[in-house]
Amino acid sequence: MPHTSDSSSALTVARCIEQGAHQFEAADVYFGHGTDNAFDEAAEIVFFAAGLRHEDAASVYDRVLTPEQQARAEALFAQRIRDRVPAAYLTHRMWFAGHEFYVDDRVLVPRSPIAELIEARFAPWIEPGRVRAILDIGTGSGCIAIAAALAFPDARVDAADISEDALAVARINIERHAVGARVSAVRSDVYSNLSGRRYDVIVTNPPYVGKDELEALPAEYHREPALGLFGGDDGLDIVRRILAGAAEHLEPGGILIGEVGNTEIALEEAFPDVPFVWLEFERGGGGVFVLSKEELARLAPP
Repeated sequence: MPHTSDSSSALTVARCIEQGAHQFEAADVYFGHGTDNAFDEAAEIVFFAAGLRHEDAASVYDRVLTPEQQARAEALFAQRIRDRVPAAYLTHRMWFAGHEFYVDDRVLVPRSPIAELIEARFAPWIEPGRVRAILDIGTGSGCIAIAAALAFPDARVDAADISEDALAVARINIERHAVGARVSAVRSDVYSNLSGRRYDVIVTNPPYVGKDELEALPAEYHREPALGLFGGDDGLDIVRRILAGAAEHLEPGGILIGEVGNTEIALEEAFPDVPFVWLEFERGGGGVFVLSKEELARLAPP
């Protein structure tokens, strides 16, 4: 059982974080939903429980928690360990491309390296000044669509998902970020409800986990909606459909950016003649490709 300190003994923010990190390490919980280590995971929980801002970290580590704040943090530590639930589902928040988003277990926890591409306004893969229309396929929480809208204040963005539950979360974030005039949450099975629409950029982090990989994932991933993860036996069911229809929905000179994670090798084997450009990221991550409309137009059915 995780250790719970005596609530009568005062704890500083730093000491509470250390205790939580120790508990996480001892319990061998998995980190992969916004953090990659026990200290950062514990820090997010303590800062949330105490109502603190991460921007103030240096000045609050020595602050003594109230008994209520300490109890709240310890309860969240225990729940994180007991239920193997990602911390973002406990705090209902996650940051993406510098913006905070509401999340719950109806959507995947935002963590895509595509955030770096949005921060760079998709340069050098397309001239940012020409981008007026963006499509996000499999929008989930809406983080990619909304971050793109904030990076391109003159663009309209369609945030598409097959899941009504996911779209409900996306609408919460659209309202929170006050982008409802330019971002539309659209129920669509890939392109099914987007007939006739054209975009300068299609960006997608679709379900791409294959059957064997899904079964082997740590427990925390099984707290996320399978609809957002499972991409068929080889992980490519949805990716194939995205590739097949992308050229039709792109403007001349437009681009498709797609994330396929560990399914990168399977994708190259399935489409050996497609000139995928695989991107590198300063903050880590991979399995993200870019293709132009013109390259996609030459794509032969697999």
